[in-house]
Amino acid sequence: MRLDAAKVVIRDVTKRFGQVLAVDGVSLQIEPGELVTLLGPSGCGKTTILRIVAGLETATEGRVFIGEAEVTRLPPNARDVTMMFQSYALFPHLTVFENVAYGLRVLKRPEAEIKTAVAEVMELVGMTGMAGRNPSALSGGQQQRVALARSLVMNPQVLLFDEPLSNLDAKLRKRMREEIRLLQQRLGITSIYVTHDQSEALAISDRIVVMDRGRIAQTGSPLELYHEPASRFVAEFIGEANFLPATVESAAEGFVTLRLGSQRLKVKSRPLSPGAVTVLARPETIRIRVGGEGLPGVIRKVSYLGSAADYTVETALGSILITDYDMAEGVLASGIDVRLEFISRGVYPLQPE
Repeated sequence: MRLDAAKVVIRDVTKRFGQVLAVDGVSLQIEPGELVTLLGPSGCGKTTILRIVAGLETATEGRVFIGEAEVTRLPPNARDVTMMFQSYALFPHLTVFENVAYGLRVLKRPEAEIKTAVAEVMELVGMTGMAGRNPSALSGGQQQRVALARSLVMNPQVLLFDEPLSNLDAKLRKRMREEIRLLQQRLGITSIYVTHDQSEALAISDRIVVMDRGRIAQTGSPLELYHEPASRFVAEFIGEANFLPATVESAAEGFVTLRLGSQRLKVKSRPLSPGAVTVLARPETIRIRVGGEGLPGVIRKVSYLGSAADYTVETALGSILITDYDMAEGVLASGIDVRLEFISRGVYPLQPE
C-alpha cells in the first residue's frame, strides 16, 4: 500500500473566535511525505490549525492549499484528508471491520473493493484476525490501531493526528509512536501531528513547529530546536533546561567565548555583542564530580531513575539541574559538596528578547 503524498501550504492564516485571536497570521509549508508536529501548550493554536486544514474550522483570514488545489472554503468531505482523534471515535456497536470500512461504505464503494482494502490495511497495522471483534473487547493500543486503519483505508493525501496517544499509558505510548512513525515513513504520507508532549514530538518528527499564543515561535528539525532554540520559551518547551548568567568575552566566525562561573568556554553561537548574556545548559551535558575543578555547589535533591540520577545543585549561579547518565561515582547523597563542569556542546547563548 502506497498513499499519494501532497504538499500542504498554510498562508497567512488567522482565526478568531469572537474576541479571541486563536491563530495569528501563521504561514507554513509541509512537503510531500513529511511529518510535521505542531507543539505547544494548551491554547497556543495548534489544534485550531489542524482543524482548519481538516475543514472542521474555517480560517477568518488566509488560504490553505493541499497539493495544487486551494481548499480554504471547502467542506471536510471535499478534502482528501483524514484525521485520527484523541478519543479514537470508534463506533462501539460496530465490529472492527465495519469501523474500518465505514468511510468506504459512505462513498458507496463496491463490496469486493471494501473487503480487499480493509484486509490490506488491517494487515498493515497488525490487526489481522480481529475484524470480527467489537471495540470494547480491544485494548487501548488495539483501538488506536483500528482508528489508524480507518484513517489509512481512505487513501488520503494528508493524514492528521490530534493528540492520538494521550489516552495510552507511558510504555504503550512510546511503542505506538514508534509504530506510527515507521508506518508513516513506509507509506510516505504527508502528516501533521499535534501534541503537547515534547518527547513525542522529538521522537517522530521531521520538523517541529513550536507554537506560542497563536504564532510560530520557531520551526526546525528536532536536533535544531533542541540544540539551537531561538528563545527561552522554545528552550523551556523542548527538553529540560537550565538558564544561567554568563558573560560574552569575544565573538568570531560563528563562535563566542563565554565566561560561565569559573570556566571559559568557546561555544557555537549566532552573532552576539560582548557583555552579559543568559545561556541554556542542558542537564545531561553538565558533569558532576566530588572534588576537582569546576563550579562549587551543594546537592539539595537526588532522584534515582535507574538509567540515570537527577540532581538539583545549589551554586553561586543559582539552582542547577543535572542528569547524570554516567554515574561514575555512584549515586551521590544530598548535602555533599560537588563540582560542576560545563561541556561546550551543551551550552547555548540565547538571543536577547
